[in-house]
Amino acid sequence: MDGGEQHRDGPRWEVAGRVTAAIRRRFPAEMLAVAVHGPLAHGDDDGGGDGEVGLLVVTYRPATGPPSATRRVDGVLVDLTVMAAEERLHQARQLTSRWPLTADRYLTTQALHDPTGWLRSLRDEHLGRLARARPAEFTAAARRAWCRGSAAHCRATRLAEWYETDQALLMLGSARLAAATVNGLLSRTYFRDPGDAVRRTGLAAADMTEVGAVLARQSAELAARGRPVDGTVDDLLDG
Repeated sequence: MDGGEQHRDGPRWEVAGRVTAAIRRRFPAEMLAVAVHGPLAHGDDDGGGDGEVGLLVVTYRPATGPPSATRRVDGVLVDLTVMAAEERLHQARQLTSRWPLTADRYLTTQALHDPTGWLRSLRDEHLGRLARARPAEFTAAARRAWCRGSAAHCRATRLAEWYETDQALLMLGSARLAAATVNGLLSRTYFRDPGDAVRRTGLAAADMTEVGAVLARQSAELAARGRPVDGTVDDLLDG
């Protein structure tokens, strides 16, 4: 949970409050915590019509409470994630190749129901994992993200050669995001969402050639850090 209470008004806060009240009413014995993440948690929701409510419901036990779901409620899109406490803590302890896109959900939340202060424990668990992480863990994760980006870029290039423009643009978007994720891992920087990732890394408008150049520079940096993207069969099997 981030520090400080946000001013809570507007249609999305109203819907978030109603959903939380309904969950507490229908599953009173199962609810450990309910929180929002994303723009509402950051306190900069602009009240426009294209935002959504990202809502996390934490239960005491697995397979209890409501199912995870997405619906539009009174014109507001609600993305409801329901998870048992231990499972969420387990996720917070992981350092994956998508860490720059997932960390914000552990570190920036606003509680709607948290009588035991569990959300602070979630944040502390993730911060503790980062404090224990070795540089090699970040570079290993960055190499996995780089491979994802390189595959997407190669596919985008081939689709463009075949004049499959729409598909090429989709794959180019995937390559941009993967390259942004590599930057985040190498610099230990996390982002609020995919749009924030490509914007802050300067990749939002990068064309095919520019993304390829970024991937080439990242390949060289990974090699310099002892995690080359190229190797032998034995290298592959050794991890």
